Amino acid sequence: MVSHAQLSPILKNDALTRGLGDPEARLLVEWLVERAEQLAEDAAACVDAQLKRLCRWGRSVSRFVSLWCYESDHGAAVQLAAVERFTWPLPCSALDPCELMSSILAWEAEHLKA
Repeated sequence: MVSHAQLSPILKNDALTRGLGDPEARLLVEWLVERAEQLAEDAAACVDAQLKRLCRWGRSVSRFVSLWCYESDHGAAVQLAAVERFTWPLPCSALDPCELMSSILAWEAEHLKA
């Protein structure tokens, strides 16, 4: 079980959800907390270091959704995806931000199992 103190990089990090609406922000934070709990179950993992990487990834995904959906800056979003080496499929058209966040997190969850 992850302590509340260990989750503070996720729960108290405004940068994770900056630029997002409430629904997609909630999806991201809940997904990150679930992933942090999974990391804590792996006794061999260095949870704090992995939480930092997870939060950095979350900030990047958040920024991608913000660029794509709210700022309609698809070029910058694609450039960010390339720099961050996101492996999920990029959207082909404008999407609802919550739908985009949900599809990214679902893809990541599915491919983490593989």
